[in-house]
Amino acid sequence: MASITKLKIPSPSPATLFSLSLSTSSFPSPSPIMGSEVEVVADIDFPKQIVKAKPLSLLGHGSTEIEIHFLEIKLTAIGVYLEPSIVEHLQQWKGKAAKDLEEDDDFFQAIISAPVEKVIRVVVIKEIKGSQYGVQLESAVRDRLAADDKYEDEEEAQLEKIVEFFQSKYLKTHSVINFHFPPASTIAEIEFSSDEKEESKMKVENGNVVEMIKKWYLGGTRGVSQPTISSLANNLAIELSK
Repeated sequence: MASITKLKIPSPSPATLFSLSLSTSSFPSPSPIMGSEVEVVADIDFPKQIVKAKPLSLLGHGSTEIEIHFLEIKLTAIGVYLEPSIVEHLQQWKGKAAKDLEEDDDFFQAIISAPVEKVIRVVVIKEIKGSQYGVQLESAVRDRLAADDKYEDEEEAQLEKIVEFFQSKYLKTHSVINFHFPPASTIAEIEFSSDEKEESKMKVENGNVVEMIKKWYLGGTRGVSQPTISSLANNLAIELSK
């Protein structure tokens, strides 16, 4: 059953509503799907396995939402796909309880830095402008870069390209944003697709920006979706107990 992040805010304007819609979601199906099993996350189907360079398993999922006048509005659904061999890089946490893993940022840093293929799928539930999502992503990554004293001209230029990539897009319901992280690489690929347009892609070639995008989604207690973090901790605790 999908987890949900709740943000309680007073009656926001439409602009505020859009700016809060920073979350991520699921893939269309450009990659072959292994098997027919799916995980339903906020009414969005996520295949339990996909294939990129290698088969990847759905090891974390969640959703984000806001609450307005006691009405919950879902924004995005998130699926995190990892190579099953990720557990080989997490052996020092073998036998740990899921709750302990959830609160251990070193554990999630090990996931981020492990040289395995990763895909984060973000599926849009509440439609927003691409420009608003791009600015939200830029802000989250920039803040993390600045906190680590890694925000230089090269990082600024890369973030501007990401904002430009999303500028002309409209993120309708069921639009998909895929973040693909090849193993042992400092380069990532962002893929966007919707029902009406062909898939478009861009490469993120700045290693510091790539790292902070991972941290935005996989960063433990600072991750954008704590339900997704909790789901990752639960599933990996199970895998590490085998």
